[in-house]
Amino acid sequence: MCGIVGVVSHAPVNQLIYDALLLLQHRGQDAAGIATNSGNTFCMHKANGLVRDVFRTRNMRSLPGNVGIGQVRYPTAGSSSAEEAQPFYVNAPFGIVLAHNGNLTNWEQLKIEMFKNDRRHINTDSDSEVLLNVLAHEIQEATTGYSLDPAALFKAVTVLHKRVRGSYAVVAQIAGHGLLAFRDPFGIRPLCLGVNETDKGTEYIIASESVALEGLGFRFVRDVTPGEAIFIDLDGQMYSRQCAENSVLNPCAFEYVYLARPDSIIDGASVYATRLKMGEYLAEKIKREMATGEIDVVMPIPDSSRPAAMELALKLNLDYREGFIKNRYIGRTFLMPGQAMRRKSVRQKLNAIGSEFKGKTVLLVDDSIVRGTTSREIVQMARDSGAKRVIFASAAPPVMYPNVYGIDMPTSAELIAYGRSTEEVCREITADALVYQDIDALKRSISDINPVLKTVEASCFDGIYVTGDISRDYLDRIELARKNPKAENEDAVRSQLNLNLARAD
Repeated sequence: MCGIVGVVSHAPVNQLIYDALLLLQHRGQDAAGIATNSGNTFCMHKANGLVRDVFRTRNMRSLPGNVGIGQVRYPTAGSSSAEEAQPFYVNAPFGIVLAHNGNLTNWEQLKIEMFKNDRRHINTDSDSEVLLNVLAHEIQEATTGYSLDPAALFKAVTVLHKRVRGSYAVVAQIAGHGLLAFRDPFGIRPLCLGVNETDKGTEYIIASESVALEGLGFRFVRDVTPGEAIFIDLDGQMYSRQCAENSVLNPCAFEYVYLARPDSIIDGASVYATRLKMGEYLAEKIKREMATGEIDVVMPIPDSSRPAAMELALKLNLDYREGFIKNRYIGRTFLMPGQAMRRKSVRQKLNAIGSEFKGKTVLLVDDSIVRGTTSREIVQMARDSGAKRVIFASAAPPVMYPNVYGIDMPTSAELIAYGRSTEEVCREITADALVYQDIDALKRSISDINPVLKTVEASCFDGIYVTGDISRDYLDRIELARKNPKAENEDAVRSQLNLNLARAD
């Protein structure tokens, strides 16, 4: 999961893109990058760190041009090295820079094809660089001479959809031509379009979430549809085409649970409204499973669970209190690499108000329980603050399966609910009771807000991978790579990869 943005304007775009990345910072705090196009020249700056730390005044001055793209990265494939910060650049054909949100499930096989068949060298272990080279190759195949028109670009994206598997929302610049954006045929990762009418003409923005558009004064127009490609040339003319066969909308359910900002609208569903619905359905389940009269107070785990906790307290006619205060200067612990870092950051991020806990039976509401590290620490903080009993409720179902579409849930062994009953998870996080949302209720929470969303990508909850290409063998290979990150194990991983590719053939 990353945040991406592309802008075509009649004025310099560096500040617009910077401001958009600040609004998308919640989607990635590992690295940030901006690339602009001035004439036929790309100007780019990227590095590890938060947006405010990566870009100084001197960096902004070196980013001229009226067209540009940017990204905030949350690493799920490749590594956290600065070399893999985005955007990525390739010089032929025309010169292309690309930023990608998602995760390709067949990137290793594509990397081999790039070398053997397309004569392209991939220099990193980033699936985004693979995606860029697939796009560059297909544009080269679709064009003749030095000309480039929208039809050729749409033809290239059509072939790309046939070659590439997984989730991808993309913004790319083509030197001297304009901005290209497209979304995978399942619409797993979000992407939306906005406009701003000026005296000089229409300006365009394409970004991961609507909050980035509205925060910059652009008017939200619509979501980019699954499989669609949009091209905006340097004269401000927009072209679009459906480039995928049998596209179907399956937005990621975890966007609504945790990833997206509550003030965003994704594929026609308000994130805030879906979270209120999650609280409503969770309240109904709690009523069925326990005596709510024994609960003294409902408390959210800030911030993404707040709407669900408020609605739950309302439906159960219980007092709602803010028992934890969040340090705004600590990033989202879910996005932090490594269990030790997450555990350390929980106590730095949250501080309990002792008077709200002392002698009370407390119902804590969180958006989800993934690895259990944060949940266990929070339950202990509540007890240390004097809580008589601690009941834990998750607005999402148990996370039991790896996510392969751009969220850092790559192996079952890292998920606390995998192979455990609700009672066993409850003991692991040391709570007195635990209630999970039902999977059907989660899906209804989204479809109630937008009935068009009849299906969602919820593989981490139900184990159903909508792209249809995820096998047990593939998941085993991911787990092997996760367990062997060191250089001395690369041969073993590569051997396993070659074996799996041979089996796939």
